[in-house]
Amino acid sequence: MTLDPQPLAPALAAAEKAHWTVLRLDLDGVRAKAALMRRFGDVLEAPEWFGANWDALADSLTDLSWLPGAPGRLLVVTSWQAYAAARPGDWETLREILEEAVDFWRHSDGDEPPTPLTVLLAGPAAGAVRPGRRRD
Repeated sequence: MTLDPQPLAPALAAAEKAHWTVLRLDLDGVRAKAALMRRFGDVLEAPEWFGANWDALADSLTDLSWLPGAPGRLLVVTSWQAYAAARPGDWETLREILEEAVDFWRHSDGDEPPTPLTVLLAGPAAGAVRPGRRRD
């Protein structure tokens, strides 16, 4: 799975039609990991145990039990390019975590059908930004 930049309007329309939960993560002005974690915590409406580290973010994205039930979830990430340029190592880690969360939600849990999670990076092409760095 690759997280490639995509146009926003068609995905939002499809998610709305399918009654998915849409989470919008705007990274405008975010240049530090602490600010990134605060934005994620706000967007996810994360519980108090959410910590400002990669493992807590990964755990939160593979739980989401506090969000309302929905047939699927769309996480739209906008204005991410400046963060990716300012913190390329952290950006690679974030992409890996997002890919792992998408993969996690693809699998069913017992007899229940899976609840898909789609991550959309809205905006222009990512250029050389590619997944692959391990978490610290």
